[in-house]
Amino acid sequence: MKIRAMAEVGARLEKAVMANLDESLTPREIYNAYEEVAISILDSEFDDYPEDTLEQYLRTFLYHKELDLGLDIESGDG
Repeated sequence: MKIRAMAEVGARLEKAVMANLDESLTPREIYNAYEEVAISILDSEFDDYPEDTLEQYLRTFLYHKELDLGLDIESGDG
């Protein structure tokens, strides 16, 4: 899998979320928006990538977004 293709997935995810962001959203709500778009991308494009590649990329993307937003989703503090 080419790095460029993965970067394009990330760029499309960012663009989709940013188009609908509202200043009143909490960090958790913003994260949820990213997660919803990531799930949609995974559902519609998983066959286009080698097994688990897209899912792992999106998981990593969401983890970094979680850190950027100052959340700790896994511990329930987010």
